Amino acid sequence: MTMRIGTFNCENLFRRPVAYGIEDEAQRQTVLKDFRKLVELLDHTTYTSNDKTEILALLDAHAVGSDASDHTIVLNEPRGGAKLLKKQGGTTTVGAAGRGDWVGWAELVDGDLDWTAVENTARVVAAVNADVLLTVEVENRLTLDRFNSHVLGGLLHEKPYPFNMLIDGNDIRGIDVGVLSRRPIVSIRSHIFDEDRTDGKTIFSRDCPEYEIEFDGGPSLWLLGNHFKSKLGGGDEKRKRQGERVAEIYRTALERSPNVIVAGDMNDTPDSAGVAAVLATGLRDAMSHSSYTGPPGTFGTGAKPENKIDYLMFSPDLWGKVQNVTLEQRGIYAPGVITSFPTVTSRATEASDHCSLYADLDL
Repeated sequence: MTMRIGTFNCENLFRRPVAYGIEDEAQRQTVLKDFRKLVELLDHTTYTSNDKTEILALLDAHAVGSDASDHTIVLNEPRGGAKLLKKQGGTTTVGAAGRGDWVGWAELVDGDLDWTAVENTARVVAAVNADVLLTVEVENRLTLDRFNSHVLGGLLHEKPYPFNMLIDGNDIRGIDVGVLSRRPIVSIRSHIFDEDRTDGKTIFSRDCPEYEIEFDGGPSLWLLGNHFKSKLGGGDEKRKRQGERVAEIYRTALERSPNVIVAGDMNDTPDSAGVAAVLATGLRDAMSHSSYTGPPGTFGTGAKPENKIDYLMFSPDLWGKVQNVTLEQRGIYAPGVITSFPTVTSRATEASDHCSLYADLDL
């Protein structure tokens, strides 16, 4: 019996904040910097006069609360709750005395999904045709379920996966890790990566879910899904800690079953501290298998080794069963470099900016 296991950073299965799509780098960074500053100010226990001046300046700079149609930041306040701002005689002031004096929060405005890109994402999933596919960057389980039934099964008339699961994690952007499976998902565990801040508070970063999948003729298959911290803004130390924690989770899973796979978008190369910590456990990287003849990377065209950031890693028992390893590139838009699906006609219609990596195991 052959089982196909894959991983795919779908990218198009969550609504991305409008600010991320601003083409001008300086303008985009200004919006994100101002947003972080606004959130920090709004979290103060007491608002000083300087705090109130800065809050109003930031809200005004991004037209928050106006009738402008190109908002990037919005103030979300439940109906009937105490408000942050006070408007009187044509003048707007910060009426709240501090964080506990009003109900609401600031958030980045989300854009709409590009349905052509979503359909192309489904084309990649259908082409890979994995028995078990780890899906990275999915907004929530409802999104994954509807993608499975309405896009994959509806628009493309492909057979939907009978099992799909996702646990909402702690990433503040709501980009989670799920799974599509043709085999029953027996149980789920989720591990939280926590980060200590200098002010003594603990915040939670991304999670490492474990999916236990029914495995014929022996112990279950355990799939550990990952999406390490992005390289944007650095994050080396965070990825290192994430890698060390995943290594611990893997060793524990190996005590339950010899059939363990660590997979996902680790946002770094094999020689980085985070990924190296995982590989040091004895896990084997699928792209090092003798059957693999594709490009060295998985991001974009994959032409450069530094673009290798997506992984399938197999425990020793499973490594001996790997027969073929393949990279599905047709969802990428790169004229003259990659022969894409005919419906991938621009960067905006790409299935993802990642390729899907998969392997066939002879069981």
